[in-house]
Amino acid sequence: MAAFGERLRALRRARGWPIDRLAAASGVSRAMISKIERGESSPTAVVLGKLSAALELSVPELLSPAPADAAGGPGAAGGLPPAAETVPRGGVVRRAASIPQWRDPDTGYLRRQVSAPRFPAAVTEVTLPAGARVPYPAGAYAFIAQLVWVLSGQLTLTDGPATHVLAEGDTFELGEPRPREFRNESAADCRYLVVVTRKAVP
Repeated sequence: MAAFGERLRALRRARGWPIDRLAAASGVSRAMISKIERGESSPTAVVLGKLSAALELSVPELLSPAPADAAGGPGAAGGLPPAAETVPRGGVVRRAASIPQWRDPDTGYLRRQVSAPRFPAAVTEVTLPAGARVPYPAGAYAFIAQLVWVLSGQLTLTDGPATHVLAEGDTFELGEPRPREFRNESAADCRYLVVVTRKAVP
């Protein structure tokens, strides 16, 4: 995860933040952030969610190898590009082997980034192993709109005080920012798509 560590450092420095400030904003320890930036530790899904909220970037943006823009904020490269970015006139084929993926070292949760950075929405395929649970803080949803579509298996999604059990073919469009947890309480893997767009800034 050396590349991710370098990206995290670049995003932090683009904001002029010392490690202590990112630690305070995210709730991730200074020691852990330092290890991640040096490529000595791989972040878990929980840590990614906390860093995402603190930096006001979606998880696809945070994981993208593409460099951030100068401000490192809305409009940064990495899955939710600015509208003015040039899109090829012809279609673009991406082979399965070239699609980047990331696996949570704690739960085995797997993310495959289906959409390319220039696409106007971030489309991610997630495989959530049996028994796995991944929580995200409300701040991770403060600046994005998100849709979840279950492809196979069963997904239990806690949305603030409410809990929804989604089966194959079901969708859930996330509302206002709330703490959320994605759980697989079944005995088989659950696969679902996550579609993320950045909300317009008033």
